[in-house]
Amino acid sequence: MDKYRILVKGIVKCNEKYLVVEKWYDDRIFEPYQWEFIDGVMSFSETPEKAVQRIVEEKTGLSVQVDKPLYTWGFTAGEVCSVGIAFECLAQVQTVVLSEDLNDSKWVSKEELSEVITNKAVREDIERAGLTSSFDLNDFGEVDLFIEPMD
Repeated sequence: MDKYRILVKGIVKCNEKYLVVEKWYDDRIFEPYQWEFIDGVMSFSETPEKAVQRIVEEKTGLSVQVDKPLYTWGFTAGEVCSVGIAFECLAQVQTVVLSEDLNDSKWVSKEELSEVITNKAVREDIERAGLTSSFDLNDFGEVDLFIEPMD
C-alpha cells in the first residue's frame, strides 16, 4: 500500500461566479451536508491538470480549462500522507449535472463565498486562494494542517 496520495481541487469559475457543491460528511455532526469546492484523488500516471479536469467532469459534467495552480496543502491521516494541489479552472457554461455523491450545487460570487461556506478548512482554502478578504483566518485560531515525517 502506498503511504502517499495526491489530491487535486478544482475551484471552478464561470462568468465571475464560483461553483460550490454540497457534500455529505457525517450524520453525527451538526451540519452533515457542507458546501465546498470539487476535489478528488489523482490516479496513477495522470498529470495533476488532467486529474482535476477528470474529477470536475465526473462530479459535475463540466468540461473545464485549467487556468493556474492556486495553492498546495498537506496532511497526514493514520499512515497515509496526503499532498494536494488546488487549481483555478474555467468553465464556459454553468449547467451542472451532479454525480450521485453530491447533494446540490450553486454558482456564487466572490463576495458570497464566505456566506455560503461554513466549513473552517474550506474557508481557509478561500483565503489561501485569494478569493475573498471578507473574513480573517485569525478568527478561527491556529491552523493545524501539517505533514508528519513518515518512517
